[in-house]
Amino acid sequence: MSEIDTNLRGTPADGPEGRRRRIVVITGLSGAGKTNALRAFEDAGYYCIDNLPPKMIPNVLALAPEEGAGVVVVVDIRGRRYFGEELEGGLGFIKGESGWEPRIIFLEADDLTLVRRYKESRRPHPAATNGDVLAAIRTERRDLSGLREIADVVVDTSSLSPRDVKERFAKLVEAHESRLSVSLISFGFKHGAPLDVDMLLDVRFLPNPHYDPELRPLTGHDGPVRDAVLGQEDTREFLTHLRGLLAFLVPRYAAEGKTYFTLGIGCTGGRHRSVAVTEEVARGLREDGVGGADVDLFVRHRDLEAGR
Repeated sequence: MSEIDTNLRGTPADGPEGRRRRIVVITGLSGAGKTNALRAFEDAGYYCIDNLPPKMIPNVLALAPEEGAGVVVVVDIRGRRYFGEELEGGLGFIKGESGWEPRIIFLEADDLTLVRRYKESRRPHPAATNGDVLAAIRTERRDLSGLREIADVVVDTSSLSPRDVKERFAKLVEAHESRLSVSLISFGFKHGAPLDVDMLLDVRFLPNPHYDPELRPLTGHDGPVRDAVLGQEDTREFLTHLRGLLAFLVPRYAAEGKTYFTLGIGCTGGRHRSVAVTEEVARGLREDGVGGADVDLFVRHRDLEAGR
């Protein structure tokens, strides 16, 4: 969910103009930020319900007020304690609901981040039966793997600050319907690859400016680093191939109705090569018309400040 960065603005209910309303299902791992996401949609005028049993969604759609941006429900493992139903089966039907445009958002974070959040909040994990939070997280991740597969967008909140989380969810709400959101994320492999990318590229084959004492304190935003990275013949050839690939893919994703595409570009530390290459890819996409009427383009440098 890169960035993402997506298109969730609702439309009026089916009527004379045949437009569809938006139903957004927020789900995912406990502690990954579902409450914050729900608040962002609530502030934008959506009709929001937390901890809804999946079998109740048809009733909500039938009774939802026609005014407003749409309907948002949070569905997760908390419901199993009372209803014992499979979330995947309970959510599967919304994909074919007439009169509604469904979107499923899956939120996740890495194990260590989730453990830390639970320790800081001192709240019990809903899947923990013996106080072992890490085991509960891993069980929940396994149990929700099928639901993650059918999600329209996956948002990894591991590396996001509270401010980043707020901005990320605001972008989820504010983007316009029927538009493709293309997110470019630079990162460092030594900090872990992002979990929520559709395509991942490794630019560690390029010479590393980190080993140049004059370039080491700089970043891919600085002219000397950009010149060192983009001036390589291999970089130019790589960007030519990548630009052609994206020029082919992006319009077809948009025409097919895909609403999210996230590309991760990684180097070792995430401060030099990946930043310079990502900015150049973004520049090329804009030159090719991406970020215009049909596509939203977002860029995020995840690890830019890491290791300073």
